[in-house]
Amino acid sequence: MADMFDHSPHVWTVGRLREVLADVPDETPIHIGVADTPGDFEDYDDYVLVNAEPVELDAANAEPQVQFTLFADAQAGVYYPAPD
Repeated sequence: MADMFDHSPHVWTVGRLREVLADVPDETPIHIGVADTPGDFEDYDDYVLVNAEPVELDAANAEPQVQFTLFADAQAGVYYPAPD
């Protein structure tokens, strides 16, 4: 059986994102590197940002929470369809 570990990434806030983007030109595309496994960005998958919006999460026995979500898609290109 594989060893388990507690993965606790430092989740960015909107303020932190604004801070790092302050001097970036408006026309700069945003790429998103998705870790292959938790915390492992050595062989990450490269996606592009296609949308961003608040998403309401339903929580059982609690008030719904809203989180701002960035939506990523594959980069422009020609792809084979995903197998069924």
